[in-house]
Amino acid sequence: MLDWLADPQAWLTLVTLSAIEIVLGIDNLVFIAIAVSKLPQEKRERARKFGIAVACITRIGLLLTLAWLAGLTQDLFRLFGQGISVRDLVLILGGVFLVVKGIMEIRDLLMGEDEAEDIHTKPLVSFGMVIAQIAIIDIVFSLDSVIAAVGMANHVTIMVGAILLAVGVMLLAATPLGHFIERNPTIKMLALAFIVLVGVYLLLDGFELHIPKGYLYGAMGFSAAVECLNLWARRKASARQLAQ
Repeated sequence: MLDWLADPQAWLTLVTLSAIEIVLGIDNLVFIAIAVSKLPQEKRERARKFGIAVACITRIGLLLTLAWLAGLTQDLFRLFGQGISVRDLVLILGGVFLVVKGIMEIRDLLMGEDEAEDIHTKPLVSFGMVIAQIAIIDIVFSLDSVIAAVGMANHVTIMVGAILLAVGVMLLAATPLGHFIERNPTIKMLALAFIVLVGVYLLLDGFELHIPKGYLYGAMGFSAAVECLNLWARRKASARQLAQ
């Protein structure tokens, strides 16, 4: 079972899969940061770590059902002349969830903190609800990476190892990313816009309307670069005002 340890090609596959999991996990980290922001401050750190642990379990669970995943492309039914498989259904439902969730969060930001608090802090979102949201959306986000892993690796051990390495990186990055988003409201708005964008991408992909991922990541990268320039400009302006 561990004979792959002596195979350099297997180690290359492990590194490649880990990189794929980490890159595809960035979206998940952004969603986790947004989701736990609805909890009281003292519960957020625990929710981040617990949510990532649940995400790790869901990804490994997907890997252990490889035989089932192999049949995901078979049509279950037809909708408007379009065949819908289990994979398509997961992408469509996940995309709708992301779009609705992102729009609701954007609406709360536009309403302002006071009005948003009236809605959300009276009954605060429960810890279990946040963890459930993280688990559900991780299944959607990890589906493509799991399918890629199935195609690239011959050993389940390599796939599980790649997921564990990626989860380790997520644990290190989740808290700094969450704090950064909380300190910068414009970053939160950008992150929510990314969530809506990813939701639309998943929705279209579920209906077999494929958009190259390069376009999606290019648009997100360009927007993030512009926002970084805005943050830099604001900080320099603040520094000049303090100097005066």
